Parts: sequence; C-alpha cells; structure tokens
Amino acid sequence: MSDFTQAVNTLRQPQWQGPLTQLTRGIERETLRIESNCHLAQDPHNPALGAALTHPWITTDFSESLLELITPVYQDPDQLLQHLADAHTYVLKNIGDQRLWPLSMPCFLDPNTPIPIAQYGKSHVGRMKTTYRIGLHHRYGSQMQAISGLHFNFSLPPQLWPALGIAQDDQAAITDRYFSLLRHFRRHAWVLAYLFGASPSLCKSFLGDAPSSLPFIENRGTVYLPYATSLRMSDLGYTNAAQDALSVSLNGLDEYVRDLKHAINVPSADYANIGVKEAGEYRQLNSNVLQIENELYAPMRPKRTAASGETPSDALARAGIEYVEVRALDINPFAELGIDRSQVLLLDLFLLDGLMLPTAPLTERCTAENTRNFDDVVLDGRRPDKQLQYQGQPRALSDWLAELFGRWQQLAPILDEANGDNRYREALAQWQPCITDPEQTLSAKVLATSLQQGHGRWACDLASQHRQTLLNRDYQRLSAEQLAQAAEQSHAKQAQIEAADRGSFDQFLADYFAKSAQ
Repeated sequence: MSDFTQAVNTLRQPQWQGPLTQLTRGIERETLRIESNCHLAQDPHNPALGAALTHPWITTDFSESLLELITPVYQDPDQLLQHLADAHTYVLKNIGDQRLWPLSMPCFLDPNTPIPIAQYGKSHVGRMKTTYRIGLHHRYGSQMQAISGLHFNFSLPPQLWPALGIAQDDQAAITDRYFSLLRHFRRHAWVLAYLFGASPSLCKSFLGDAPSSLPFIENRGTVYLPYATSLRMSDLGYTNAAQDALSVSLNGLDEYVRDLKHAINVPSADYANIGVKEAGEYRQLNSNVLQIENELYAPMRPKRTAASGETPSDALARAGIEYVEVRALDINPFAELGIDRSQVLLLDLFLLDGLMLPTAPLTERCTAENTRNFDDVVLDGRRPDKQLQYQGQPRALSDWLAELFGRWQQLAPILDEANGDNRYREALAQWQPCITDPEQTLSAKVLATSLQQGHGRWACDLASQHRQTLLNRDYQRLSAEQLAQAAEQSHAKQAQIEAADRGSFDQFLADYFAKSAQ
C-alpha cells in the first residue's frame, strides 16, 4: 500500500467527515469594463460601487476600468459562487450599458487611447497604490496590465490538520506543509494550464506592431498557436525579464522571507533610467527590480492577512502561512463568473492532494524542469502525444495526468460522503475526457469558437449574454441594500483614512521601505 493510499485511508475515518466539509475558499476575479461597442470604458470607477481603496468586495486592479470582484472566505462552494454572482449583478446594475469583458486577454485596445490608471484617493496609502501602478505602466506598459486573471484562495480548517499528522495548534508544522503544497504546485502547475487555460488565441490588436518570437497563425484578426493553452501565462503576459535572476526559495519560511526581502532591494539600471520622481511627480515607487513584494510574479503565493502597514513577508514571518493563493488561472469565458463549480471542486482535489504528504525540497534542476514543463504546456500543451520531463526523463502528459486523476479519484468519494452527494465524482467525470482528448479542454473550445465566429465578435456577444444572465438573476447571498450599504461605508472609511494621515507622502514612503528592509 502506498503512502498516499494510507493517508487517504486515514481521511475515511468518521471523525474527519465534519472537517472535510469545511475547506475554506475565496475568489478574486478580474474583469475589464467595456462599452456596448466592446471598447475599453474610459470613465472613472463609479462611486455607486464604493471606494476602491476600502470596499471589501468590489475594487479595481491596475486600471479604473479593470474591476476586481472579491469574495470573503466560504466553506460552501455554492455560497462562494452566489456571493461572487451577487457582486457581478450589483456592478452591472450600476454601470449603465457597460459590460464585463469575458476573456483574460483584452481586445479592441486603441494604442492612441490611454488605459486609465486606478485612483485610490488622496491618502498616503491610496497614493502609494496609484504610484505603484504608474510604475507598472512605465516598466511593462499598460496593455500588459490590462490582462485579467482569477485568483483562488484555499486553506484547511484547523480541525483537519490532525488527519494529516499535524497538531492543529502547531503553526510551524502547518506552515511547513503549506510550503510542501507550494512545491507540489510548482511541479504540477502545468495541469491547470492544460485543463483550465482559456487563452490560446487573441485579438491581433493586442500585439500591435510589436514583433513576436512566437510563430502565430492569423485568421480574420485572430492570432493563435494551434496547441496553446494559456497565452496569458506566456511571455505575452505576466513576465518580467528583470525578475529572471531573482530566486525565491519555496523550501521553508525562513528562506522564503529572506529571499523575498532581498528581492525587493535589488537595484535595476533599466528602471533607474525611468526616474523615480520627476518635476515633483512620482513615476514609480523606487528603481529596484521590484517596487514592492507583490510585483514578484508567482503562480501560487503563501499568504497571511497583514496588519496595517505590514508587508506580506513580515506577516508571514510573524505568524506563518494562513492560506495559499492560486494565481495561474485564466478567466473561463463560458462561465459568467469567470469560473464554474466544477473548477472549484477540481481545485479542491488538486490542492488537498498536494497537502496529503510532504514534498521533497526543490533543487535547481527540479525548479528548471518545472518551469520548462509549464512553459511548454502554455504554448504547446494540446499537441497530440505531448511529452513532458519528469525527473530528467520524458513522460507522456496524458499518463502523468491520468496518474493525478487516479489520486483524485481516491479522494473524491471521501469528500462526497462527507458532503452527502456526488459533487466531486461528478466534477472529475466532467473533466476526465481531457486526459486523452485535448479537444475537450477549455482552450480547445475557446480556439474553435473564436476561429469560427471571430475572436472579438464572439467575445462581444458573450459579454452581452453574460450581462443579461446576471441582470436577470435574483440576489442570493447579499441584498441590494447590503451592497449599497457596503459602498457607502467604504466611502466613509476612505475619508477616515485620509483625515488620519500625518506628515508628507515622501516621508510615508521612506518609513515604509525602511521598515520593509528590516
């Protein structure tokens, strides 16, 4: 009997059925506001949606036009999606005839029309958030920052840790096991690109006149790679050549915090050429490779809720990992929320699998292999008989994926018994055809539809359909009154923050970076 099977058998014991229904999840969905003609909305974030700085559920990301809709933590996946749907509905009821772009990759971006950078008010913290985004604009260009994704937050309830051989109050051991999950995820992140990647094609307008090293095929304004899964996760998307030399260890908390703190203090000659403050206006927060820790891209991050003024690494150093954030998820264009229930349940299985047993520390060779596999699947993952590398040897993608599904099929009945239904087995059955037939993946369906209908026109029609679906539904977790009250309270909270500020913005930044360097 394998160690994994033994660990699964432990979960079958009756005392774990209750905790198995209490897996905690949260979602952050990014989406561009567009006009009825599908061009990017240029108006500011609507005050009826609240203050982007302080609203708990409705905010902005890089741009005034790039919404970020956030759920609290939920143990029930249906309630999680209901809350997300309610936020979508409220937004659409308050932005007139505008729609929400249903794809990760933007379209109809006019190079002569600026992408409005998000504004967060006149407080020091609000100005810092805007200045950070101004820096992103100068470093990478606004168009890249208009790409949308979806983040999935996940954690185990404290009562479940003893089933994995860890005391529920042993935060050091819990943190170690979460780092084990991070390493497991790095090895298997290609699975999410293969199954859930949904950006194999894009509007030619996104590329503009910039040359690309990728061998794109063009069809009626749509450019694509025939076997791509997630161009969002390729060099077209969230990449930063200056970060390539940075190495942040996932082998333990002390190493991770040490490396992250080092990373934000590495100077960049290229970014120094941008300038930090010109004619009294900030062009970026600083000229280091990373302005702040969040600029370091990672497909999954360890997280701890930070106190006011606390950096992410300081929060982790203080209290260890509270949850993990999966960031390598494209928007599912066929789901009006950008994700559907079956994906949530499959993510549960994927992440629980990664927590079942300790994962060996990552070596440089293993890290390089993981990166190559992920990049290969992003650009070419649906190629028939696709081969990846596993411990230095070739391995068929379908064989590797079948092995993982076999593990999840051991976990699914246990979770189903705890929940009193067949939800996990049904989700597995829905995605299982993808193992041997790449045409069943999201990316294959996106590519086929976008080539048949035209990428931009199809996405425009989909945005209108999703808008109507969401406007016609009733609120389920929240009421219109609750959402309006949350918006009003967020404006009041922002005003309080602005009134409480002391000293200059320059000194605020100096104090922040002095503290983060400690």
